[in-house]
Amino acid sequence: MATKKKIRVLAAKPGLDGHDRGIKVVASALMDAGMEVVYTGLRQTPSQIVGAAIQEDVDVIAVSILSGAHDYLF
Repeated sequence: MATKKKIRVLAAKPGLDGHDRGIKVVASALMDAGMEVVYTGLRQTPSQIVGAAIQEDVDVIAVSILSGAHDYLF
């Protein structure tokens, strides 16, 4: 019987937002659901997030922005 490949998720916090509790809660819930989560840490640029996603060969990118910075970051 073949084993099922875990979904790989990159969790990222772009911009200057220093609030990471939400993304950590989401990452924990995703892991509890059987997914593999890679957390990039705080203050990532869009380029860094994309680079990490490629390097880690993830299936999904989860982005958490509390400050409203998405208006100028993306």
